[in-house]
Amino acid sequence: MRRKSTLAMMVCLGLSTLPALAADSIDALARTCNNCHGVNGVSAGGAMPSIGGQSAAYLKQVMMQWKTGERAAATMNRLIKGYSDDQIAELATYFAAKPWTPIPQKASAEVMAKGKEVTDKCSSCHGDTGGQPDDELTPRLNGQSAMFMHLELDKYRDAGFKMTHKKMIKSATKMEEADVGIAAQYFGSQSK
Repeated sequence: MRRKSTLAMMVCLGLSTLPALAADSIDALARTCNNCHGVNGVSAGGAMPSIGGQSAAYLKQVMMQWKTGERAAATMNRLIKGYSDDQIAELATYFAAKPWTPIPQKASAEVMAKGKEVTDKCSSCHGDTGGQPDDELTPRLNGQSAMFMHLELDKYRDAGFKMTHKKMIKSATKMEEADVGIAAQYFGSQSK
């Protein structure tokens, strides 16, 4: 009788540590993302986007598109293939729970004036400053790395590059080449 109760107690104690082990496991997995995307998913700028504070639905969708090959990327589609669907969902939830932290970037008064004009059509989905997405599948742009956004817009404008969002493809291809950088700098410089 004593053995059974000891065994039952050990099983209960073991089961009670599973959530802690799962949390440790997702923390460890997220740390690998921090290597490129920064601590808590806040990028230092350059070609790497911030992911901390984006919606879980958006993050999960993009990672699944990379995993299936529906969306192309320089490295992410190779890295993400080794993750299970559950790990992808957990990573999306983990980074979505982090605060969105705009990267401080400056833009000239001329860029800001022209940017407001150039991004007029963008505001219907991303909001006037890029910080008010209209749904959970639309990313925040305010304070995102201007270099990253410029590169992403170039991908949407390139018919040979696999991008999935038809409205973005249509909008980006209608932009003048000179306006791509202005739009990226405009949204990148927004703090809200």
